[in-house]
Amino acid sequence: QVQLVESGGGLVQAGGSLRLSCAASGRTLASYAMAWFRQPPGKEREFVAAISWSGSGRYYADIVKGRFTISRDNAKNTMWLQMNSLKPEDTAVYYCAASTVVPVASTEDLYDYWGQGTQVTVSS
Repeated sequence: QVQLVESGGGLVQAGGSLRLSCAASGRTLASYAMAWFRQPPGKEREFVAAISWSGSGRYYADIVKGRFTISRDNAKNTMWLQMNSLKPEDTAVYYCAASTVVPVASTEDLYDYWGQGTQVTVSS
C-alpha cells in the first residue's frame, strides 16, 4: 500500500507559476510510473503529465506542453509538477497518481493509487 499527498496549490494570477509536489509514504516509488491529472470545475478529470519509472520518459497533454514540467526523485519518494505561464483554464483540482501495471500511461484507469488533490486557482 502506498499513500500519496499533494501540496503546493494556491491562488495565482494569470502568467504566474506554481510548483506542485507529491510525496509518497508506505512504499518506495522506484518501480511506479507517476502522473498528474486535474479536474476543472464542472468538468471530467483529464490527463496532464506522466513520467516513467526511470524518469527518462515524460509525456504531456498538448494544452500544457511548453508550460509544465514533470519530474521525480525516487530516492526522496517525491514527484513535482512545475507550472509556468498559468492560464485561467488551468484552474482545477490537481491529483497525483501512481501505477504498478504500466511503465507510463495517460489513462486514469491504469493508475492504482491516488492522492487527495490540491486546488489550483488562476485568476484573470
